[in-house]
Amino acid sequence: MSNVSNIVKTIQDIMRKDAGTYGDAQRLEQLGWMFFLKIFDDREKELELLRDNYKSPLPKHLRWSTWAADDEGITGEPLLEFVNNTLLPKLKTLTGGADKIAGLIRMTFEDANNYMKNGTLMRQVINKINGIDFNASDDRHMFGDIYEKILKDLQSAGNAGEFYTPRAVTQFIVEQVNPRLKKHDTILDPACGTGGFLVCAIEHLRKQAKTEADEAFIQECFSGIEKKHLPHVLCMTNLLLHGIDVPSNVRHDNTLARPLRDWSPKERVDVIVTNPPFGGMEEDGIEANFPSEFRTRETADLFLVLLMKLLKPGGRAGLVLPDGTLFGEGVKTRIKEALLTECNLHTIVRLPNGVFNPYTGIRTNLLFFTKGQPTTEVWYYEHPYPPGAKSYNKGKPIRIEEFEPERVWWGEESNGFAARVENEQAWRVSIDTIRASNFNLDLKNPHNPDTGPGDVDHLLPEYERLLAQIAATRAALKAELQNALTATAGTAE
Repeated sequence: MSNVSNIVKTIQDIMRKDAGTYGDAQRLEQLGWMFFLKIFDDREKELELLRDNYKSPLPKHLRWSTWAADDEGITGEPLLEFVNNTLLPKLKTLTGGADKIAGLIRMTFEDANNYMKNGTLMRQVINKINGIDFNASDDRHMFGDIYEKILKDLQSAGNAGEFYTPRAVTQFIVEQVNPRLKKHDTILDPACGTGGFLVCAIEHLRKQAKTEADEAFIQECFSGIEKKHLPHVLCMTNLLLHGIDVPSNVRHDNTLARPLRDWSPKERVDVIVTNPPFGGMEEDGIEANFPSEFRTRETADLFLVLLMKLLKPGGRAGLVLPDGTLFGEGVKTRIKEALLTECNLHTIVRLPNGVFNPYTGIRTNLLFFTKGQPTTEVWYYEHPYPPGAKSYNKGKPIRIEEFEPERVWWGEESNGFAARVENEQAWRVSIDTIRASNFNLDLKNPHNPDTGPGDVDHLLPEYERLLAQIAATRAALKAELQNALTATAGTAE
């Protein structure tokens, strides 16, 4: 791991010396398209060995192995000249007829820029990237950790709302929603970021695959939409790394910019797994794409409305939502009423503080629902910190092993979760209770009541001690002030 991380750190250090890459955002965008070309090149080398008739969608002179792979190759002004005037312009206008991958590369590069102004430094960066072999499984596996680092840097570059979903959360959601190959489940992440949920779902399906037809289905069964350019490029790269030959089902688009009524029944899916951006506000006019009773500019709420629409009857969803949606009123109440009427919101896992550190301290929840049956009761599970921990942080993130008690407790939806039992972490609430509280879903664990303000017998002496301390401090200050004033008066005389 350290080797690949060190390479990324060294690359960023080299880029800091370049006048053109004056901030993390520029450095990361530059790294995004460079990594894409290197990974695509490594993938092509693999395909050339596996397939006799493999033909690259890229003209030879644009392939990484032609212009970048030789550490002693083109550098300085000629390198800048080639990248600025040949490579990027040609990739932005790449044509390939019916070749899907050519269109994909063109879309990936439509917003790509070269920020570097020093061709010698650029050559140093390229040579460092050449130090990673994306066909070696170790390096490929480690690229997930590079993503994490890049995203953390993105966050500090001021891109609010870009939350890297911890791998444990992604994995738990996918496992519980359980996309199934033999059912030919189709999968969507409408806010796919760098593709964490999609990759996790693909790996989940691969464990079930037995034939070439299964693998062919996996190549096509998922789709994703990502609004921002850089995460979109990283998502394509991530999918290439995970053996998706043509990740053309991931679009660079704003999912919410499309009127809700324009989504056709044919576009509905069996499974949605996602962490929609929260805490963000959509630009003016986006809310007009939604029915008047659900109009809001709060991104997470709009995504919840969209999810209900995009699931097939019997479709399953697992997503991350902030506390604000659970207790919010007004439009939020109407959205929750619709959710509980149209879907069976069977489980809410309440996560403790700090799961999304260092991005945000907002408390979050995992919601699991199935479309087509109204909710009769909601099961809650309060996820505790591991023993000895008071929060999560960069060095100690949430781990998949912590979800083992939930997995054991979960049970089968097919029998209405009949095997579930209430315990110190788990409880259930009837729809009547929820309706009576105006659809407030922010419900506390009844088995673990808050200690409240405390015991009067203990608090009173403490309060009196504080009052005495304040009085003593006030008296000391008064004495000091009087001494100072007396001294000043004495000097004046």
